[in-house]
Amino acid sequence: MKYRRVVIPGATYFFTLVTYQRRPIFSDPVAVEKLRAAFRFTMERMPFMIVASVILLDHMHFIWTLPAESGDFSTRWRLIKSQFTHHYLTGNAASESASREKKRESDVWQRRFWEHWIRDEADLRNHVEYIHYNPVKHGLAKTAAEWKCSSFMKYVQDGIYPVDWAGDVQLFAGERFVE
Repeated sequence: MKYRRVVIPGATYFFTLVTYQRRPIFSDPVAVEKLRAAFRFTMERMPFMIVASVILLDHMHFIWTLPAESGDFSTRWRLIKSQFTHHYLTGNAASESASREKKRESDVWQRRFWEHWIRDEADLRNHVEYIHYNPVKHGLAKTAAEWKCSSFMKYVQDGIYPVDWAGDVQLFAGERFVE
């Protein structure tokens, strides 16, 4: 199957990446630091701006803005995933899957990732809110401020959100929060 992706130089995208079989590898702070190192490695070689982020136990969401001269987010993700995998795995970890073994893939990541081109300011706001509320939605934190692997506190420091933002949200419904 051939996947078609919207590739626009300088565009902003929302991404979701999931670990293989939803393994909670990012419950380990060492794994989170190795992921951050993989991001630094990649950003030195192929710059981009992280607009918002959250790293959960078994998946992550990011919003990136690419440089005006490049729309190649796939290579950036390939570098991040391969750098992380290389430093995360110890020894020669064999795959449980014959198909993954044949393709020389490890059991760290799902094969693909999901992307969404951010079309306007409302779309951006909705996705930033989704990212910051995600740890609460998954029951990992009572408030967005409690979750440390997120860009939420940067938004608080920049005066965009109050520290108690979404603290009284009862339900996430579709694209907007409902109180």
